[in-house]
Amino acid sequence: MKTIALLGNPNVGKTTLFNALTGSNQYVGNWAGVTVEKKEGYLGKDIKIVDLPGIYAMDTFSNEEKVSKEFLTDGNVDLIVNIVDGSKLERNLYLTSQLTQFNKPILLIVNMIDVAKAKGIDINFQKLSKELGVTIMPISASKGTGIEALKNFIGKNDYNSLDLSINKKHNFLKMNEKETYAYIENLLKTSIVGKKDNTITTTEKIDKLVLNKFLAYPIFLGLLFLIFKFTFEWVGGPLQEVLDGFVGGTLVSWIQIPLANSSAWFQSLIIDGIIGGVGSVIVFLPIILALFLGITFLEDSGYMARAAFIMDKLMRKLGLSGKAFIPLIMGFGCSVPGIMAARTLESEKDRKLTSLIVPFMSCNARLPVYGLFTAALFTANEALVILGLYLLGISVAFIIALIFKNTLFKKDEEPFIIELPEYKLPELKNLLIHTWEKGKGFLKKAGTLIFSISVIVWFLSNFNMGGMTDINTSFLSSIGRFINPIFTPLGFASWENSVALLTGLMAKEVVVGTLGVLYTGDLVAQIAANFTTITGLSFLVFTLLYTPCVSVIATMKKEFGGKFALFSVVYQFIVAWIVAFLVYNVAQIIL
Repeated sequence: MKTIALLGNPNVGKTTLFNALTGSNQYVGNWAGVTVEKKEGYLGKDIKIVDLPGIYAMDTFSNEEKVSKEFLTDGNVDLIVNIVDGSKLERNLYLTSQLTQFNKPILLIVNMIDVAKAKGIDINFQKLSKELGVTIMPISASKGTGIEALKNFIGKNDYNSLDLSINKKHNFLKMNEKETYAYIENLLKTSIVGKKDNTITTTEKIDKLVLNKFLAYPIFLGLLFLIFKFTFEWVGGPLQEVLDGFVGGTLVSWIQIPLANSSAWFQSLIIDGIIGGVGSVIVFLPIILALFLGITFLEDSGYMARAAFIMDKLMRKLGLSGKAFIPLIMGFGCSVPGIMAARTLESEKDRKLTSLIVPFMSCNARLPVYGLFTAALFTANEALVILGLYLLGISVAFIIALIFKNTLFKKDEEPFIIELPEYKLPELKNLLIHTWEKGKGFLKKAGTLIFSISVIVWFLSNFNMGGMTDINTSFLSSIGRFINPIFTPLGFASWENSVALLTGLMAKEVVVGTLGVLYTGDLVAQIAANFTTITGLSFLVFTLLYTPCVSVIATMKKEFGGKFALFSVVYQFIVAWIVAFLVYNVAQIIL
């Protein structure tokens, strides 16, 4: 078994290349003793490819750099595949110079050759290979150019026969950083021709607009607003209505036919329990997919890195390091990967602080709740209300971060370093694949967890110690009435609403599933009848901010221990209660 180490700077296309080489034959875990993601994949049966963390150098001692250095030293590596961005060779080759210390065969992959050509950069690969003393292969990983040739090269070659003259020809290890960069600059002068130094690229033109100090924030908010319009009004919302009509009408009619001669309790289980619970959540799949499509477009286009850069300025004024915004962005999809992404932050305090505020980012699991309540109570302003909830989550996160930063987590701020990738128009195929991969988790949850909770809720709402009974004397109503006083000051107190929030601790989508079981009939109409705009807004705010699901709590416990997880559970519930209380009472005065 041959072992290949794949290494490069962030944003050079390393993950795209890793996926192209290994396909679905890959495994993800953690490096032993270090909370840094470890990716391994296989090309055929005899070649293992280890995707090392993206780093800029080997001398700043971050966890990612320690992992890479230790693996290259002790991991029995047969070949180092160093991937660089063809349009940014001067910066990327600095890491290449440091790889010579490991005395391993190096294959230099120059990626994004299409981007380089678009910038007027014409690379003489043969001359660069000769001057640098390393074998070079040009590719475009995103377009698949050169991938098959690379696979054949890796699969057929004896790596020990590769030219090792880079180790002998250049004395990089005795150069300091400034001599090294000077050498690389001079080397590239003889290997690159036709570079249009004075040409303003498309990326630079766009950045002049989106990074403008006056326009950056309005553009950021405007893009979010357009995504929500696309999600709730233009595409996702209309498709959701169609699916809702099918599930609540056609599907129920079909299922009622074979159930005609079955017992009343069994009919209730299927229609009210399973379809009422799971179906009321499934109908929001178009909204979930539409939002994922919009966010994935921003990610793949290169804008999300700009969003992190833009928000860094504001976050620093609030006392939070800009590095934390990357996990926060991931929290919009799900809090679990957001908390795990906090591992990349340098200090333990930053990791803990960031993990405490990630759950305030509105994850996709809350979308069914938003979709239900806005359809019932805010029909004319759905996108605006949803945008307001997302911004409220961000604002509360910033305020909490500022409070904790000056109390529990006093420390100096760390510099925020991020590379802004080139803008590109995402390919439709990749957009659809990434969107489906994210949406698939929603369907899996609907078919397992939400299904199970719906059956349990149905049982508890139809039985008590004496057997089958009316819902108002059931186990569930007793539980709801017991916890109901907690929510009375928030305006939406009823035992049905209290129970829905309780089951939401399993998964936020279950809130809708529970309401679908408890409020029989048209759920949108039932919400409109049982809530006002003010109480509905209070309910939405509480749902946005209160204790996250058990998966997030378990991740907190795994990362930082039980006491930390318990603290996060309690303080988030308190914050949610206080903010919802304020919204409810202030809204009564204003409205």
